Amino acid sequence: MSWNPALDPDCPKGDAVDAIETVIVPRARDLGGFEVRRALPAPKRQMVGPFIFFDQMGPAEFLSGQGIDVRPHPHIGLATVTYLHRGSIHHRDSLGTDSWINPGDVNLMIAGHGITHSERVDGAVREAPHSLFGIQSWIALPEDKEDDPAEFIHAAAGDLPMMEGEGKEVRLILGSAYGETAQVETPSEMFYLDAVLQAGASIPLPDDHEDRGVYVLTGSVEVAGEVFDAGRMMVFRPGDRISLKAGAGGARLMILGGATLNGPRHIWWNFVASSKDKIDAAKEAWRAGDWAHGRFQLPVGDADEFIPLPEK
Repeated sequence: MSWNPALDPDCPKGDAVDAIETVIVPRARDLGGFEVRRALPAPKRQMVGPFIFFDQMGPAEFLSGQGIDVRPHPHIGLATVTYLHRGSIHHRDSLGTDSWINPGDVNLMIAGHGITHSERVDGAVREAPHSLFGIQSWIALPEDKEDDPAEFIHAAAGDLPMMEGEGKEVRLILGSAYGETAQVETPSEMFYLDAVLQAGASIPLPDDHEDRGVYVLTGSVEVAGEVFDAGRMMVFRPGDRISLKAGAGGARLMILGGATLNGPRHIWWNFVASSKDKIDAAKEAWRAGDWAHGRFQLPVGDADEFIPLPEK
């Protein structure tokens, strides 16, 4: 599949850089040899389209016998998207899913009314030195889908639309962009792209989506003479035609957005909802710990421990 050169508008010039509504500098958190950088939610921006949470995981290197161990924990009102560039994560959930998440694959876990999952590195992968680098994002669900049954959807990297040409390799992870549509059905209108740009290559932002943002994963990009290095998220005004040009070292970008939801969302711990009452109900259900008959069950094959409800 070749890239359509007609998609490339001229880079904005002069004061067109004002089309950047917000620049977000992620907050870094050291989890003990493993750093996470959180871009969303941010003080000036809760969401970009439906994306309400955006974490860069790593890059991290683990010695033999080491690795991540995220014990079982619950979610409501959101969908998680785990997308890896390096490494693998073992996902288990209360639906019975037992799946390894590998680089380039799409793994969409729709929590709906409630789901519990764990994320670990175990088995043969943990027995050898390994690395981990990727993005975990949350998508807030439309209000009429917050109480739907939970679901887990996997799509292999080779099944995702890939657009190549003019110094670009762009994989469509979710949604629709540049005339392509990914196979995984999403809860609302959105797009999510992994774009690798060679030095000097340009990429336009899709102009048929209301909300659009770009996260610079590696390298740097230029917009109207202003340079943005790795670890920056830019959010752009709706409707403006924007193109980004990779710096001398090239760039890897995560491009995301879509239609905005009907209003802001409440976030507490791992819960997202349109009302505080729904958050409170989920708190009580997790605190009760009735795994046999309650709202939440522990993951199949990983039910020996869990993360307790935080005190605050």
